[in-house]
Amino acid sequence: MVACCKGFVDIVPLLRQCPHVDVNQQDKEGNTALMMAAQAGHITIVNYLLNYYPALDVDRRDGRGLTALMKAAVQGQQDCVAALLLAGADLQAVDPIKGKTAREWAAFTGRFETTVRIRSLLRRPRAEQFGTCYLPEWPALAGLVAKALSPKSRSQRLSEKIRSLFTFRFPRDPEEDGVMDHMVRMTTALASPFVATACQTVCPDSPPEVGKRRLSVPEILQQHVPDAGTASPVAGAASCNGQAVSEIRLLPPRCPQSRLLGFLPRRLLLLRGNSIFPREHVPKIKLTKASSPPASRREWRHRARDKELLQPPKWRYKELQEEKRAAKEAGNEKKRKKEGKGP
Repeated sequence: MVACCKGFVDIVPLLRQCPHVDVNQQDKEGNTALMMAAQAGHITIVNYLLNYYPALDVDRRDGRGLTALMKAAVQGQQDCVAALLLAGADLQAVDPIKGKTAREWAAFTGRFETTVRIRSLLRRPRAEQFGTCYLPEWPALAGLVAKALSPKSRSQRLSEKIRSLFTFRFPRDPEEDGVMDHMVRMTTALASPFVATACQTVCPDSPPEVGKRRLSVPEILQQHVPDAGTASPVAGAASCNGQAVSEIRLLPPRCPQSRLLGFLPRRLLLLRGNSIFPREHVPKIKLTKASSPPASRREWRHRARDKELLQPPKWRYKELQEEKRAAKEAGNEKKRKKEGKGP
């Protein structure tokens, strides 16, 4: 929990080698290691927990009934939200106090980027770029070239010239099914030259999908022996190298409850700050050392006077202050001597 909360990426893989570590262990507030890493925004640790811990409970709740997906949505950690959704986290789960889903919590706390990320994932719940077909040509390129080379009248050319002069170009997101999407599909397709020569895909027929539980690496390599009390995967669901996975829990969007906040426009809900719902801080874990008797003043003075010991560095502005003070004292002493000799 300390490693996941503080973001110690090198320690989490080492703790996986210990067979006595329970990854679903909860503290007194009900937080797990996944919850701490997700709400803190440590995406590398979140992906490692999802990929290498077969017994990880993604939908476990804390003392207030919040899941790791809800906590990441409240904190605005959009990368962690996307990783949890693609790992099978339940987007339709609601907390028992407010009755809100993770998507509603993100809108309620003003996490606009997280809301847009969830909306884009729901629009394309399946990773289409991991396909078996490789098409270097962009399908829309031929139509655009033909449209550009078609003859135009004088009025059309004049209108295009005026429109280009008085049009401001603002940065915007890439269009759907545009050239950027085509480049992503082309470079990440299973039949692309780079993937075919440099990579070996483990699950070619089961790409990541929202709401579908992904098998961990030990489960894919058949190195994990499930406990007798764990439930078996659902039969007839999508498979990954012959191993079944759980069913897809992607449901239609849940209608908001009829409350006073339901009458407010959605724009106000997105732009509203966190004054109504205070931001949930990452739980802080304090580490204390053993109490030791304080050193006496004589020992401190003796060590400060010893030149062989390592001394703390002096700042430049302190040295300048000391020089000014010494020069001022020297000037005062000269004035005193002159005044004493004068009479």
